[in-house]
Amino acid sequence: MLSEKTVRIVKEITPLVAANAETITRRFYERMFEANPEVKAFFNQAHKHSGGQQKALAGAICAYFTHIDNPAVLMPAVELIAQKHCSLGIKAEHYPIVGSNLLAAIKDVMGDGATDEIIDAVAEAYGFLADIFIGRENAIYDEQQSAPGGWNGTRTFVVAKKVPESDIVTSFYLKPEDEGPLPPFKPGQYITVHIDHPHTPTSPRNYSLSDRAGEPHFRISVKREEKPNADAPDGLISSHLHDGIEEGHRVKVGPPCGEFTINPDNADGRPVVLLAGGIGVTPLLSMAKSIVHANPNAPVYFLQAARNSSVHAFADEIQNLASLSSNMHVKVLYDAPLDGDVESKTCDGVGFVTTELLRQWTPFAEADFYFCGPKPFMQNIRGCLQELGVDETRVRYEFFGPKEELHPA
Repeated sequence: MLSEKTVRIVKEITPLVAANAETITRRFYERMFEANPEVKAFFNQAHKHSGGQQKALAGAICAYFTHIDNPAVLMPAVELIAQKHCSLGIKAEHYPIVGSNLLAAIKDVMGDGATDEIIDAVAEAYGFLADIFIGRENAIYDEQQSAPGGWNGTRTFVVAKKVPESDIVTSFYLKPEDEGPLPPFKPGQYITVHIDHPHTPTSPRNYSLSDRAGEPHFRISVKREEKPNADAPDGLISSHLHDGIEEGHRVKVGPPCGEFTINPDNADGRPVVLLAGGIGVTPLLSMAKSIVHANPNAPVYFLQAARNSSVHAFADEIQNLASLSSNMHVKVLYDAPLDGDVESKTCDGVGFVTTELLRQWTPFAEADFYFCGPKPFMQNIRGCLQELGVDETRVRYEFFGPKEELHPA
């Protein structure tokens, strides 16, 4: 347990740290990548350029300092980060690297305000949290290794099939090169693909599994990513997968990870509402397929929002899935339909998700809600659910990228 002195000091400095958190985290990454360049392989450089990684770490530090006297509040966040760490192969020996560079960054930014007493307290607090992460991550690694067909690290897979799903989304069907069994996974989980790109070091990327467990393959469905802003790099890895990886090629893959999951047996019987924006459809499609195949009578409401028919992925697959269940309800919205989209009935409506739509179309008073998509889509959904009075315990969502706060726009 943390000493009372450390808890007191950390609580006292929390306002000052919060005011300088992003400056501290920017300095932290600068120091760490300079002093320990070997850790760069664990980071998506696009997230660093966008500032998302720095903001996510700043938020995590502030949350930990704020709840230093009640760390149990942070356990959902610990689980999310621990799963991410295990997807990247982060081990106990990496924590001292992070700790030393974080303390140095705090000294750099706070100057004389970072007294020896303060640094000692932060060091103790960091060590306490690091031990929590290390313990959980070791348990995840053990679970992965002991699962039937499971492994740690990477395993070589062959691209058995490559299928375009829309103008910007392509699915890759991956089978183990050793022809061994695949481990089970929870609907909503992701795998990590390690790509040797000609212009960047081996770059791990997490991609949601877009099919259900029990198939003879893992399937990922990748959107060709454009640069998020003028200063950020293009989507090097997604473009390379689209243009440079073909059927028969081999890729290194990490085992399934992630805590944005659902029980496909739907044991408590509540309706499930799945709200997908753009490529956020991938984990939700895995959930829907898993539920329908496990329990065809389970009530599922699947809403898919897309720009138009050219970028609408899995249209036929989702309609075919709905045909297997009399209790699966599907709705498609386009916010920028092409000529002919409305007339051809490829969508059920034009515009964005609204509170009134969810009020009328979903059993919102009792359903569990899962949603994933671009940040504006997710902010809108979160606001709609709050207006409907949906309890937070019935709401789950996932970011593709560093975790952010979802304050309605």
